[in-house]
Amino acid sequence: MPIAIPDSHMRLLTDPVLAHLATVMPDGRPQVHPVWCDYDGTYLRVNAADDRQKSRNMEKRMWATVLLVDPYSPYFWLEIRGRVVTYTTTGGMDHMHLMAAKYTGENTYTPIRENEVRVIYAIEPDRVLAFGSDPEVSP
Repeated sequence: MPIAIPDSHMRLLTDPVLAHLATVMPDGRPQVHPVWCDYDGTYLRVNAADDRQKSRNMEKRMWATVLLVDPYSPYFWLEIRGRVVTYTTTGGMDHMHLMAAKYTGENTYTPIRENEVRVIYAIEPDRVLAFGSDPEVSP
């Protein structure tokens, strides 16, 4: 059963806060990339092109960690550790359009490469670390 995200830090998932995704390379070393993400109430979702290293890592070694840090208050952050429980290309580009709207204000994602295939990865939180007080609600 997934661990709940605390309400105190939910803004980091709903606002366009750039996330940092850590995955595990074949030799066991970590790989970290900035990514767009969202939360569907159960799973943290990230989207990646199917031919990227982070995609291969999540498909072969199903562990991932996502760190979101408030860009204006670096001591307010959320770390979500978990397991990739599903991944699919179905709806992948539609999901990227939603992410583009969230992060850029544009309703359309423009693929970087021709024939780009997007994959949605659903990460089930099994550990959540929330740090700091939200500067937007603090006195």
